[in-house]
Amino acid sequence: MKKRVTGIGGLFFKTKNLKATKDWYKKHLGFDTDDYGCTFWWKDKDGKDCSTQWSPFAEDTKYYHPSKKDFMFNYRVENLHELIAALKEEGVTIVGEIEEYDYGKFGWILDNDGNKIELWEPIDSAFQ
Repeated sequence: MKKRVTGIGGLFFKTKNLKATKDWYKKHLGFDTDDYGCTFWWKDKDGKDCSTQWSPFAEDTKYYHPSKKDFMFNYRVENLHELIAALKEEGVTIVGEIEEYDYGKFGWILDNDGNKIELWEPIDSAFQ
């Protein structure tokens, strides 16, 4: 099996007021916020363009279900289909089915504490 997680793809958390939260981070921490939050661009050790997403979600979002937590981490991965198959064999709880978009593939699992984790095989060039 090749690499599994290659970096942090995103930090997602619930908030009572999306606009106020994004405005606060923009004003006080200089985040360049948009409808989805803020995208941070960086280069990996090989000089490839990469991104990490910071996104507040509405307090009543169902996106983190079945986890009952107020946050979800997104990890950048390689070979998502292969990784999900290996995790399933290892007894990890898989949530839903892999979804594919022009900016990457997504899969979801639960960790040993019941936290929902989003696994993302990105296509960073789709954002540029």
